[in-house]
Amino acid sequence: MKIEDFNQFAVQHWQGIKSKILEGSYQPLPVKRVRIPKPDGGERLLGIPAVIDRMIQQAISQVISPYFEPEFSPHSYGYRPGKRASQAV
Repeated sequence: MKIEDFNQFAVQHWQGIKSKILEGSYQPLPVKRVRIPKPDGGERLLGIPAVIDRMIQQAISQVISPYFEPEFSPHSYGYRPGKRASQAV
């Protein structure tokens, strides 16, 4: 599904998706595999989640991050809001 199609999909299917998440029976869609050529001739394999699964992941992250963020080391910079690699040096 393209991101442009997400709103219509969400309106039609959100109640069912929500029920499955709350029941613990939601199954994410298969990840799309994409190979990206590297300058050295190798390839980088990416796994791209479906739009709906990425939205669910983001929603969960927004809910749980405030609880876990205070537990992280102040010296940890990876994948943290407001932290950048340049601050670690």
